[in-house]
Amino acid sequence: MLSTIIIGLVVGLVARFVKPGDDNMGWIKTILFGIGGSMAATYGGQALGLYQAGQGAGFIGSVVGAVVLLIVAGRLGLK
Repeated sequence: MLSTIIIGLVVGLVARFVKPGDDNMGWIKTILFGIGGSMAATYGGQALGLYQAGQGAGFIGSVVGAVVLLIVAGRLGLK
């Protein structure tokens, strides 16, 4: 559980750094967006056969998934 939170935080921070624009949100939302992006990208990427568990592409996919979630949340006004 703790490792999921730490990875979610790292992914969320990288996603917020990569995504242009102002994302005024706290640590909890950053972690949740990071975890959500990681879950979406991990299951989606593995289901499509893009990468296997434990590969470096999984981290990149997680960041991309978190960026997509940040963009969607911004458009819906949920941030």
